[in-house]
Amino acid sequence: MDPGAVFKAYDIRGRTDTGQLDEKLYELVGSALVELLAAPRIAVGRDCRPSSPLFFEALVRGITGAGSDVFDIGEVPTDAVYYFSGARGVPGAMITASHNPPGYNGLKLCRAGAVPIGAETGLATIREKVESGAKQIAEEPGSVTTVDVVDDYVRHLLDTTGSEEIGRLRVAVDGGNGMAGVAVERVFARIDAELEGLYLEPDGTFPNHPADPLVPENLADLTALVARGGFDLGVAFDGDADRAFFLDDEAKPLSGSTVTSLIARSLLADYPGAAVVHNLITSRAVPEIVTEAGGIPVRTRVGHSFIKQVMADTDAVFGGEHSGHYYFRDNFRADSGMMAMLVLMRVLSESGQPMSQLRKEVERYAASGEINFEVDDQAAAMAEVEADFPDAEIDHLDGLTVDLGGSWLNLRPSNTEPLLRLNVEAGSSERVAELVARVRRNLQGQ
Repeated sequence: MDPGAVFKAYDIRGRTDTGQLDEKLYELVGSALVELLAAPRIAVGRDCRPSSPLFFEALVRGITGAGSDVFDIGEVPTDAVYYFSGARGVPGAMITASHNPPGYNGLKLCRAGAVPIGAETGLATIREKVESGAKQIAEEPGSVTTVDVVDDYVRHLLDTTGSEEIGRLRVAVDGGNGMAGVAVERVFARIDAELEGLYLEPDGTFPNHPADPLVPENLADLTALVARGGFDLGVAFDGDADRAFFLDDEAKPLSGSTVTSLIARSLLADYPGAAVVHNLITSRAVPEIVTEAGGIPVRTRVGHSFIKQVMADTDAVFGGEHSGHYYFRDNFRADSGMMAMLVLMRVLSESGQPMSQLRKEVERYAASGEINFEVDDQAAAMAEVEADFPDAEIDHLDGLTVDLGGSWLNLRPSNTEPLLRLNVEAGSSERVAELVARVRRNLQGQ
């Protein structure tokens, strides 16, 4: 095991095929989690990866060995763990590597009420305990109770999204052989919309394509299906289904900023004056639209533990990220790809317009999308880029943000991979291309 390599800012993530993650680490994490929280019961879910059953058993050994009971909620989407944590008032643990390939796994942790555990809120303490190798051994070990959570989870999704307002839409859904397939057919069975499914059978080897819809080629099959016509919306989920990505009726992808703007505008009609959280690399259109809709935009750094904390601090009704994470106050402030899908379907039904037209109301700027760079010395590379913009407004909330007035860029290290991620936005695609080329020249010198 290699704790130094796998403990990230807001989760645990690493390779199973190189020994970064192993059963010993999961058992130690389970014990440390009990010691951190002093919780009598902890809910544990897992995804469908080949390594997940063994890691589940190891995590449970650690938890029960330290004296706490386990609710085994089985193979479920990550947001089902958040739902159970919020509804039952117990901490949760989800064994998953989200969108990463089959040779990866990880852990997402939360306190009771789906409150996230990140590096600054307990994950660093768990890491220290894991690195020490010490385990708690209780006089009376805990027990394991199996709970079927999916029906209650589906009911919660429908009850909190205004699903009765969803009309007779035709929706194509690519489950990516991930955890969305556990619930999506049950969701559509209870609404008026029609489902056309691709790869809904969970299979942790991801035989059809990687479960990462942020990569355009992984959307190829869904794009081809929607492009044949007759669909109102296309939806693709990542491996653990906490993120959703969308295509309009013309099979063109919607950015996370477009989805955030549409959902925020709708929710602010129900909750006037509420705060809406957005990370610093969503489009400038997001805070503009939130303000125009009578809400209060709140800017934060990237990452679910940070977003959820700011939502709690501001009582925000909604939060959105460029990467397809969407957070809802009525979902214990947790992110849910399935809930985002349902709210967007309601927005589409209520508008009476095709998505290809509706999106134009909130898309105001040209953007690069996220561009990844492999750089040996990330700090030096960011310093080089900053020095190239001496007259710009600079901030370091998350990496490097360069504000040039009519355009901006952000360059930040990935929390899960050895990459620098660049996002650029401007008033024209030509200006975006110019800024991307300028940053690229700086980075190629590193």
